[in-house]
Amino acid sequence: MGFIFSKSMKENMKNQQEFAVMNARLQLERQLTMQNEMRERQMAMQIAWSREFMKYFGTFFGIAAISLTAGAIKNKKPGLLVPIVPLSFILTYQYDLGYGTLLQRMKGEAEDILETEKSKLQLPKGMITFESLEKARREQSEFFIDK
Repeated sequence: MGFIFSKSMKENMKNQQEFAVMNARLQLERQLTMQNEMRERQMAMQIAWSREFMKYFGTFFGIAAISLTAGAIKNKKPGLLVPIVPLSFILTYQYDLGYGTLLQRMKGEAEDILETEKSKLQLPKGMITFESLEKARREQSEFFIDK
């Protein structure tokens, strides 16, 4: 009788362990999916912001370019056209970010850094460990009582 009960308990324990592993995996998959969704939404917001900024800055650039060109022709001072150069760089960057391939190029460069320049990504003093966190917490805590 004890053998049957023991066998049943072992089988029940095994089933519970399998369920716990499956549940942990499912929870991890959900967390990864949620993090990816949040990342995609943040990227979409960044692109949308860049496109909106492009509209306003493009309008400003157009008005400034026309006004500076008219002023340079009227006053016969070509130096008035100089501000158009840096403004055009800003406009081009914003256009490339919002409508061009800048994000794809940045992604490619990031992938290259991850593959070939790992040493530049290392944290000072290495990865954070539980022990280092506990040590910092103990140093900052006013209520910690060492037993």
